[in-house]
Amino acid sequence: MTESIAGVNIPDSTLAREATELVRTTASPLLFDHSRRVFLWGVLRGREAGLRFDPELLYVAAMFHDLGLTQRFRRTDQRFEIDGADEARRFLSAHGITAEAAELVWTAIALHTTPEIPLHMAPEIALVTRGVEFDVLGIGYEALSDEQRAAVVAAHPRPNFKNAILAAFTEGIQDRPATTFGNVKADVLSHFVPGFERGDFVEVIKNSGWPE
Repeated sequence: MTESIAGVNIPDSTLAREATELVRTTASPLLFDHSRRVFLWGVLRGREAGLRFDPELLYVAAMFHDLGLTQRFRRTDQRFEIDGADEARRFLSAHGITAEAAELVWTAIALHTTPEIPLHMAPEIALVTRGVEFDVLGIGYEALSDEQRAAVVAAHPRPNFKNAILAAFTEGIQDRPATTFGNVKADVLSHFVPGFERGDFVEVIKNSGWPE
């Protein structure tokens, strides 16, 4: 029987069920519940905006978007967003999904911490960012009703979420500080990792090999 939360049906294909199981067994309950909420917020914001989108692709993108923070999938040589995006593309390709669709999901995950740009792209890309921004930053909080928010949080609670997600971000990226150059995760390390020094765009330009 299809699960429905706040009027949103959770995709129930073999692909979606396997994606759910992979994330459930790999990520912490914190990240699992957050990822499910990202999907639900994304669908609800998409409906509000009258967007047409593929719910299965949106689901996989939402569920995989933070896999780069997990022990199993995180690397130290690239941004955590790319870790999750790469795994999503491998997963979709292994299930016979077209390269075009897999690339759409890859892009949605890779750009989910980049402000503004994803909102001007395909609906699936935009709605992952909408869902993340709603759940983590509270952007668009009043766009959904009290009843919708309550239904989603009842199904996927968020106890002490603000502090817990910041701790998860810190754990997932503290061993690759250089990958935060030019993105919002530098703020996380600046707050929580003693001795962290963020890259300075101006200094990079001034100290390049060019004579002038």
